[in-house]
Amino acid sequence: MNRFAAGCADSAVMFRRALRRTVRGRDTLLVSALLPILLMLLFVYVFGGAIQVGMPYLDYVLPGIVLLCTGFGASITATGVATDVHSAAVDRFRTLPIYRQALLAGHALEGVVRNLGVVVVVFGFAAVLGFRTGAGLPGLLTAAGIVLLLVLAVTWIAVAMGLLARTPEAAGGFTYAIMFVPYVSSAFVRTESMPPWLRGFADHQPATPILGAMRGALTGAGGEVVPAVLWCAGLALAGYCASAALFARRG
Repeated sequence: MNRFAAGCADSAVMFRRALRRTVRGRDTLLVSALLPILLMLLFVYVFGGAIQVGMPYLDYVLPGIVLLCTGFGASITATGVATDVHSAAVDRFRTLPIYRQALLAGHALEGVVRNLGVVVVVFGFAAVLGFRTGAGLPGLLTAAGIVLLLVLAVTWIAVAMGLLARTPEAAGGFTYAIMFVPYVSSAFVRTESMPPWLRGFADHQPATPILGAMRGALTGAGGEVVPAVLWCAGLALAGYCASAALFARRG
């Protein structure tokens, strides 16, 4: 086998290992499935009636729910990485003739698959509540691509946080910063309603252009896709490079 094929095979083994551990943690899977449902009910039926956004609030808030749940999924990934790094397992893996970063790739791939499953739950429950997309096939494909890039970016950042943390508990705490970002963006209210000093930050942080592009693609209203793609790609690359550097330093 050439080096690329061997690396893919090793990463697939680590992916199956991480996936089995996640499947065995049924409580974690249950919370991951219930969280988006509870958040959607909270924002749509508790806050939605008091917030005017110029469109049905469910249509507006759906991308924000996706981002929040991706942030929660990142905490699971970061904790799993930190648990492996601070155990004897990672030392054993280093002695084996396998792709050096297969462990990280396995965790990242498992996180992407798990988070995409949560996104499917989010959209399924939104459809039950009455969400109907006004976009055609190009819009749906655009939205799907943005979601995939977003999940990939958040997952690699979570892997880096897991390597940076000194304990698994700290790794889970680090990812709360990801979950805080959507609240200071256009996820739940229009930024025009914010004070000028806060609106400047909200308009120029990564979440707002990403959410705007996703919302425009889903509703058929259009939107700036390029800034969202650049933000996602840049964050994913930064997370990957940070993960590789931190893993090498720990070695």
